[in-house]
Amino acid sequence: MAWAACAIQFLIAALLTQSFGAYVALLSEERGWSKTALSGAAALQSVEGAIIGPVLGWLMDRYGAQAMIRLGMLVLGVGLMALGQIDSLGGFYVCAVLMGVGASLGGYFPLSVALIQWFERYRARSLSMVGLGLAVGGLAVPVVAWSMQHYGWRATAVASGLLVVAIGVPLANVFKRRPQDYGQTVDGLAPDSMPAGPGDSAAPATAPEFSAREAIRTPAFWLLALGHGLALLAVTAVNVHAISHMKEGLGYTVQQAALVIMLMTGGQVAGVLVGLGLGDRFPKRQIAALCMLAHALGLLLLTYASSTAEVLGFALLHGFAWGLRGPIMQAIRADYFGRNAIGVILGLSAAIAALGQVAGPMVAGILADLSGNYRTGFTVLALLAAAGSVMFLLARPPALPEPGRQG
Repeated sequence: MAWAACAIQFLIAALLTQSFGAYVALLSEERGWSKTALSGAAALQSVEGAIIGPVLGWLMDRYGAQAMIRLGMLVLGVGLMALGQIDSLGGFYVCAVLMGVGASLGGYFPLSVALIQWFERYRARSLSMVGLGLAVGGLAVPVVAWSMQHYGWRATAVASGLLVVAIGVPLANVFKRRPQDYGQTVDGLAPDSMPAGPGDSAAPATAPEFSAREAIRTPAFWLLALGHGLALLAVTAVNVHAISHMKEGLGYTVQQAALVIMLMTGGQVAGVLVGLGLGDRFPKRQIAALCMLAHALGLLLLTYASSTAEVLGFALLHGFAWGLRGPIMQAIRADYFGRNAIGVILGLSAAIAALGQVAGPMVAGILADLSGNYRTGFTVLALLAAAGSVMFLLARPPALPEPGRQG
């Protein structure tokens, strides 16, 4: 399941998440659509994810993730194929919604929930596998950009959709709901060697578990959600606008900018690999706080770059922080709140964090249209990312719910 999650996340990252900026740059040039309008499509995807997140989490807690992931791959594939047929901004928005729904149903959130049910001692390691797929997907961005230049963005979108359906749907069938349903145990350990932990079927009946209602009453829930949202301000702005900034502000070609994104992905892979080895051994919230500072510094290097070295510094710092931080944040929530209601808890957290997904591309796009460059927008987002480090430092483990109140 961990490898299947890695492969599915690779498809989503390579063909949509990290390639979306290339579509934005080419459509802005070819169709004359403003950056604000194109950013609105990315923001709409985030709004959609925020709306369906809690409901999707409840469905996965109740029925498992397999059906959701399979449906997500189908919807994402259809959305990409439809993208290759558009002739209007309205059509682009419709496709953005379809792709966003598909990525929400089959992407990082449901994949994480599926793995959390099977891992506790190796939780950060298993979730880093999902992050590895996300990171390695960026290595395919130059291939996607090459395809756009040689075959056109329309043919590239259609081919991407076909790949998602042909590969993603079979991979979705690998996922199972809970280990106890199949006579297995969390982490694959013998019952007498398993640590007592939240949601562990081998743990004592009084093992701490939070219901969604209990979780949202804790400061830790809100601090983690706000910190996550501030991280997404920087990440989504880079995904949507970094290629355009390098093309228009730094004089790079789309292909050259895609190579920078590939290097950023190299840093992301390095961050994921560090998480695989060390994520379960050190305090996770302190790691997340350091990553937020790296996001801020990397974005400032990109914003005010006057040399190739500064652009490379951005790529490595931002990528490393993204790769290490992403899985760690999901693991913290499972560590703090248990497994029984983790789908709803992650869904509610995602709904709050989605404010950052919406605001990041919009702030950068609007300020770029107003000022003629990305400097003001990127600077604001970098400072907010730095402030997010404080959120993670303050997010201490919550007090355990009273036994009679456990959900």
